[in-house]
Amino acid sequence: MHTIKFVPLIVLTTFFMGSSFTVGKLGLAYASPLLLAGYRFILAGILMAVFVIGLRRPHPDSKRVWIRMLVIGAFQTAGVMGCIFLSLRTISASQSSILTFTNPLLVVILGTVLLKARYKPYQWIGVLLGLTGVAITLGTQLEVKIGLLFGLLSSVCWAVSTLLVKRWGGSIDSWVLSAYQMLFGGLLLLLASLALERPFFIVNGHSLAILLWLSVLSSIVQFAVWYYVLQRSDPGKTSAFLFLAPFFGVLTGWNVLGEPLHPLIIAGGLCIGTGIFLVNLDFKSRHAVFSEDK
Repeated sequence: MHTIKFVPLIVLTTFFMGSSFTVGKLGLAYASPLLLAGYRFILAGILMAVFVIGLRRPHPDSKRVWIRMLVIGAFQTAGVMGCIFLSLRTISASQSSILTFTNPLLVVILGTVLLKARYKPYQWIGVLLGLTGVAITLGTQLEVKIGLLFGLLSSVCWAVSTLLVKRWGGSIDSWVLSAYQMLFGGLLLLLASLALERPFFIVNGHSLAILLWLSVLSSIVQFAVWYYVLQRSDPGKTSAFLFLAPFFGVLTGWNVLGEPLHPLIIAGGLCIGTGIFLVNLDFKSRHAVFSEDK
């Protein structure tokens, strides 16, 4: 993909990724976390499904591909977003965004362990630097909170989904994949809400505006652009730019929620961003580990 097209798309999608932590934090005043996340992606999935059906985008013609989209939705939407909304109950939007977007570092680790990919020494230095940044960020907490665990777990789910999308997504229309993985993930989140929490949603102008922002801009636009870019570029190089998302998360958390710009959070974020840059510098694997599974 040409740089002139790649850069603005990456900035757009990472802004909506980062700002969604702040908007989601606002939404917890009106809804329980899993229910809010479920409503967000059910609405987004339905709107996208109507869109792709209306445009007659090519839908999968095999049960196996539908199951793959369900699995991607379980990790990318239900896993990632469910953990994010749960983390926002006890930690700041800034911390949650920083922890979630360590996933490019985990892509390297999981790629090595599961897919036998090989990386250069400076890339492993980047992983260590990124993990140091996580430790620094966690060091801002005077006590261990469950939100920290959920923030890290969201990163693991995102790393897994990144590998799955690159492995399976090449044969699926990116718009169709975006629509149904959100819908499937949203339904799983709704089931989780009914089973694991006391769901509530206060209906007013603020809550509906938050839901629409999360559903349309931070879901439909975000995921469609993300999958479009991911499928047309190297997953490592693309993931390198995800450090922009926590930057936007910290910036909007400070500007909208009044969250303090703690020096350790800034230092941790810089370490993570530098680590991701090193990980994806001249990113190459000696094996075509992301080739589509026919």
